Amino acid sequence: NSRKLGERFKKNNQKTLSNLIFSITELVQNIEETGCSVSVFTERVISKTDTADTFLLYRNGSLPSRPAGSSEDNKMGNDIFKQFKDLGMQPWTDRHYVQLQKQDRYGANPAEGKVVYGNYGRPEDLDVLLKKNISLAGCVLLLRAGRTSFAQKVANAAEKGASAVLIYPDSADHRYDSDIELYGHVHLGSGDPYTPGFPSFNHTQFPPAQSSGLPTILAQTITAMNASAILEKIGGPEAENDFKGKMLGSYKLGGVMNITVEVNNVLVNTEIHNVFGVIKGFIDPDRYVVLGAQRDAWGQGYARAYVGTTILTELAKAVHEMVEKDGFRPRRSLIFASWSAGEYGSVGATEWLEGYMSSLDKKALTYINLDGAVMGRGGFIASASPLLYSLIENATKQVSTPPAVLRPMEMNDPAYPFLAFSGIPSISFHFINPRFEAYPYYGTDLDTWDHFSAETNHHNSEMVAAAGQLAGQMALRLVHDHLLKMDVTRYGRILTAAVGSLYSRIRRLTQSGELKGVTHTWLTSARGSFMRAASSINNDILNTDLTDKEAGRIINDRIMMVEQGFLSPYVSPKETPFRHVLLGRGAHTLAAISKCTNMTELRTQLALATWTLQGCANSMVGDIWDIDNNI
Repeated sequence: NSRKLGERFKKNNQKTLSNLIFSITELVQNIEETGCSVSVFTERVISKTDTADTFLLYRNGSLPSRPAGSSEDNKMGNDIFKQFKDLGMQPWTDRHYVQLQKQDRYGANPAEGKVVYGNYGRPEDLDVLLKKNISLAGCVLLLRAGRTSFAQKVANAAEKGASAVLIYPDSADHRYDSDIELYGHVHLGSGDPYTPGFPSFNHTQFPPAQSSGLPTILAQTITAMNASAILEKIGGPEAENDFKGKMLGSYKLGGVMNITVEVNNVLVNTEIHNVFGVIKGFIDPDRYVVLGAQRDAWGQGYARAYVGTTILTELAKAVHEMVEKDGFRPRRSLIFASWSAGEYGSVGATEWLEGYMSSLDKKALTYINLDGAVMGRGGFIASASPLLYSLIENATKQVSTPPAVLRPMEMNDPAYPFLAFSGIPSISFHFINPRFEAYPYYGTDLDTWDHFSAETNHHNSEMVAAAGQLAGQMALRLVHDHLLKMDVTRYGRILTAAVGSLYSRIRRLTQSGELKGVTHTWLTSARGSFMRAASSINNDILNTDLTDKEAGRIINDRIMMVEQGFLSPYVSPKETPFRHVLLGRGAHTLAAISKCTNMTELRTQLALATWTLQGCANSMVGDIWDIDNNI
């Protein structure tokens, strides 16, 4: 079907999501609740025509740049609002007033130091420099883009005492001209960094604050041409082979020549709008799945933002049509969200999470991120909560996708704050050229129709339709089926590995005498409680009549406690927003505890992590009299 659809679009010279195809299988479990017959939903094909043809409208490079809060960003938001309104989706907007960095004529206080070349700026790269007795204190680090985020590079440099960072695209990693500029942000976190842990509503009266993830040193991107000029004069010892890119001239490590960095940015208080529409559920409307896409972009942002936004609006139309014309009755609600200020680190989405934390608690079942859903053709990668691994695997079997490669979700993933901050099971997925780890034109003015088309081998419509079909498959299963399609056992391997690593560390420390009066028994017992709680959920599923509304809801509520239970209640959302003990970031995580060198801190964090895991297990059991209190 996708092949035929692509041929039709090619013949008509149309680049759109018109006639988006869904093949929904095994969807109906209770015919009476949906009001439809099995034949309607089994092997369903929904054909839908969109006369707006938005892909055709912007195919020739006329898609405007739309920085967050700009008139272009607001216009697109208003257009989406109107589309949702025309569909009867009761749209609403969410306004935030955030501090964003904008260019200005006047520079900040300059930083000066000896320039040092540090490869990708990973910890292992900087350790190589230190082993060669190249001082990083007060230096200006020249780093090539890739392998890790801009924010992580700058944080690593600051930890080693550097005064500034310059980031450039090396021709070994990027396929474009030497005068192309990079965009990006260096906040090691998400949301407005000047309202950490709380929302940036205009009426909030919180004292001035800064995110702990804000860099303490200057950072700036430069072109490959500028970097080449620096490398020609940098001096110092010859770099190792794995430090060398493909720029002209030799790669030396520096530490000889002084350089001055001045960043011409200013903070601007900016009003941004998130736009929402909802298709309400018929049985449990207070439980909902959220699909979201960033719409702002510093350039045209085709792959970055526009494709995801198009999929979002087309899915809304398709599901609306299922409800209005085909009698589809989803149990739960579907919320469609268009975010602003995504380019600055998921600012709009994170502010929404911060603003409605209590309202979303245990009600938002899943977040499906559509940003970058199509980056190319031939490969498929996904990052998600382990609870959703089985859902992804089953959905990809229904859609013509290459074998899925599951990889850990990184902090710069737009879905990460949903998972690690709010405890909402989340997923990001990407169709991609298998030769690349990421879309090569992200963060540049080259993220255009032409380059997007080249990466999909001119199968734009086919790939976008496949991405929409996959997202639709997952969303509809989550809102329709009696039982939430989440596998609580998939966390078992990850938890066992994390506990095992920490167990080995504790044993070594106790044997050496460095750590006294501490046993690993409590931690392993908490892990055992989690595994037994997961088994009890599966056993209860087998022995429960899921068509019983109350019984089914009780089971689903227990499933929803898993991700929430992994959020540490002992850390502040302001200081440590990513509270997830397995997938978060901070001293409270099992990974960080296994590396802790302060024995007093280790004892404290171990006790808190143990009780977080035990609390998660307890919440999964359900009734307090059934709690496994073996710890």
